[in-house]
Amino acid sequence: MKRVEPRAGQESVWDYPRPPRLEPTARRLRVEFAGEVIAETTRAVRILETSHPPTYYIPLEDVRREFLEPVGGSSFCEFKGEASYFDLVVGERRSAGAAWTYPAPSRRYPELRGKVSFYAGRVDACFVDGERVEPQAGDFYGGWATSDVVGPFKGGPGTWGW
Repeated sequence: MKRVEPRAGQESVWDYPRPPRLEPTARRLRVEFAGEVIAETTRAVRILETSHPPTYYIPLEDVRREFLEPVGGSSFCEFKGEASYFDLVVGERRSAGAAWTYPAPSRRYPELRGKVSFYAGRVDACFVDGERVEPQAGDFYGGWATSDVVGPFKGGPGTWGW
């Protein structure tokens, strides 16, 4: 793994902390699926964790919840707690496990309560300030890569040991 050195105006994911840092962001986020804007906000928070592009959490008030269908199952993050998942359903289109939330996040991350995040690779498009994001590689990670974030990023082949 060779770290990419950031240029002016860029962040390196190798400068992000572990355990992750949560911070508010006023950047305009938008999620699109099946011809609908599913979520749009300037009131999100982002999680910054070593080797990962930022993961954005959008307030449920800024999400069209009629398109979220809760599904069974959960996962556990050593930092954030237990996550539950949603399918995204618009008309005849369904994206399984496209979004997740932490209904009772750990004490360290209370700001995650009432927010939802989307896998950029399981929707048609996600945008940060108008820039279309690249989904973080791998089927488990939910980071949104933009031109102002450099890696390399965990998630692709050969990165599990990072």
